[in-house]
Amino acid sequence: MKEIISIAPGRTCLFGDHQDYLGLPVIACAISRSIKLTAVPNDAGLFKINMIDIDQLRIIPIDQLYDNLAPRDYFASSLRVLRRYGCIPNSGYDITITGNIPINSGTSSSSALLVAWINFLVNAFGVDPEITPEFISKMGYLSEVVEHGEPGGMMDHYSIGVGNIVHIDTRDPFSCTVIGTELNGLITGVSGIPKETIGLIGDLKGNALMAISTIKEHFPDFDLNKAEINDLDKYLNYLPDRLSPFFEAAIKNHHYTKKALIEFQKPILDLKKIGALMNEHHVVLRDLLKITVPRIDAMINAALNAGAYGAKIVGSGGGGSIVVMAEPGNEAPIVKALLDAGAIEAYAVTVDPGSRIQ
Repeated sequence: MKEIISIAPGRTCLFGDHQDYLGLPVIACAISRSIKLTAVPNDAGLFKINMIDIDQLRIIPIDQLYDNLAPRDYFASSLRVLRRYGCIPNSGYDITITGNIPINSGTSSSSALLVAWINFLVNAFGVDPEITPEFISKMGYLSEVVEHGEPGGMMDHYSIGVGNIVHIDTRDPFSCTVIGTELNGLITGVSGIPKETIGLIGDLKGNALMAISTIKEHFPDFDLNKAEINDLDKYLNYLPDRLSPFFEAAIKNHHYTKKALIEFQKPILDLKKIGALMNEHHVVLRDLLKITVPRIDAMINAALNAGAYGAKIVGSGGGGSIVVMAEPGNEAPIVKALLDAGAIEAYAVTVDPGSRIQ
């Protein structure tokens, strides 16, 4: 038994917001803001979890089974999931958690905390399968989404667990591929308006799935992954006006994600093209899915007017943060423009290598 330090970064979604729960691909990256979990052994048979940044103390008996889960209690759900994989806590730890990921901002502070916790548990107590970044990511997804029956997808856990820039194919068979380790010129802007997650994702997912189901009634062989943007008009004729925006958004966002993947596979990245695709992606999120708010719109406009190549809202929406693609070396005036437009925080970020034991 010894001190264990578990680090898990935040993430930003570059392309594919509101796509992973539809079985469509996502391009995301871990970013250089993180959660740090420091665990020191104790003799109390308890996990004493001190979350300094939010001034909360959680005490969990190591043999607690959690037959019933409180909503969004990811400490509990992960303990329950990991037991099925042979991770059985047999000693207590005093745990201190700190971090510099803005809370409720769309950069996955809660998923980073969960992944750091899971990585600590499997390294402290062992687990039957091999401990890999993909395994840690899968445990995060099972603990947060599946165990609680939440409507989210896999993007957060795999981009945090695997790290770097990843292309995540959310279909079965699932795959997560590292497509880059560096992307200069990235900026995060935090609106200070708490994002919506559970309700907003649930509504958008439900409407999108209803639209897809309606299309399949008329086109039984329809495959969302193979649909092309040029076919939109044909399909929209079969949808009521209420559902059309959700279907159109799925097709268009998938289109921009596929084009972005081509750019990321080139030996030299064209940041202007990547930024332009970000802008087209954001228009869909703003005008079709309507997940922005006035302050987010003002921040996007300010970034572009200050010379950014592209900018888009990140995550579930209704607030949260934006990601900006800038010319490397030109981040400072864009950061200032974001702050002047109402952002409570704005800062350059780099690509992080992912969850790890220090």
